[in-house]
Amino acid sequence: MTDFQDDQLSCDDFLGGRLRLFQPVAGYRAGVDPVFLAASVPARPGQTVLELGCGAGAAILCLGRRVSGLDLTGIELQPPYAALARRNSDLNTIPLDIVEGDISAIPAALRQRQFDHVIANPPYYRPGAHSSASDAGRAMALGEGTPLAAWVDAAARRLIHRGYLHMIVKADRLPDLLTACDSRLGSIEVLPLVPRAGRAAELVILRARKGGKAAFRLHHGLILHEGAQHPGDRDHYVPEISCVQREAAALPWPEAR
Repeated sequence: MTDFQDDQLSCDDFLGGRLRLFQPVAGYRAGVDPVFLAASVPARPGQTVLELGCGAGAAILCLGRRVSGLDLTGIELQPPYAALARRNSDLNTIPLDIVEGDISAIPAALRQRQFDHVIANPPYYRPGAHSSASDAGRAMALGEGTPLAAWVDAAARRLIHRGYLHMIVKADRLPDLLTACDSRLGSIEVLPLVPRAGRAAELVILRARKGGKAAFRLHHGLILHEGAQHPGDRDHYVPEISCVQREAAALPWPEAR
C-alpha cells in the first residue's frame, strides 16, 4: 500500500470539532467506537498510553484531547495509516509517537517499554464471518488477521503492574476476549453499550488490570440513545453520551463497590 493522496482523504470533526482527523474516503473510517474507547480510560496527566493497532489515530488522539499531558504511543501495521496518524497528531498539536510494526512481533524498541494504559479496538470479525471489503486497509481493520488472544497478550506484556487495559469489541466477541484474559489480568469489568432501552448490547468495553485481584463485574448496560426508534438524520444521544461525543467528556463508568 502507498500513502494516501490528499484527494483520497476527508478531514472530519470529532468531539464536537475539538479534534479533526484526516481519514481515507474509501478505506477504514473511524466511527463512534474509538470515541467511546478513549472516553473509558481513567488516564491522568503524566501517564503513558499505548494503542495497539492505532490506525489513523482516532482513539488515542481523542484521549489526548480529553486528558492533557499524556505520553502517547501507537503501533500500526499499515504504513499509510501510520503516516495518517502522524499527520493527525501534527494537525491537532497532540504529541504522538507512532511505531510501525506487528503487535504479534513488537519492535525491539517498544519491547523495552511499559505503559500505564494500553487500549485497543481490534478487528471485529472472525475470518470468513463478514463480506470482504474491496479496500485492503478496511479489510484488515474489520477482519481478524491476528488472533484476539495475541492482542491481549501484547497488551499484558506492555502494561506495568496495576496498569489498565481497555478494549472495545462487538458483544459476540466477548467470550473470546474473556478467554484470552489469562492470569496476568484481573479485576475485569465489562460495560455493555446498548443502542436503546430494550435492545441488546452491540458493543462492550472490557477493563482489566495487570495483577488485579477484584471479582469479575458485569455492569448494567449503558444506554446510548433516547427513544425507541431512530429519529431520522440526527443521533439523539442521551445527555451523558452527548457530552462524551460532543464535549470530550469521560464515559460515565459505574462506580466501584
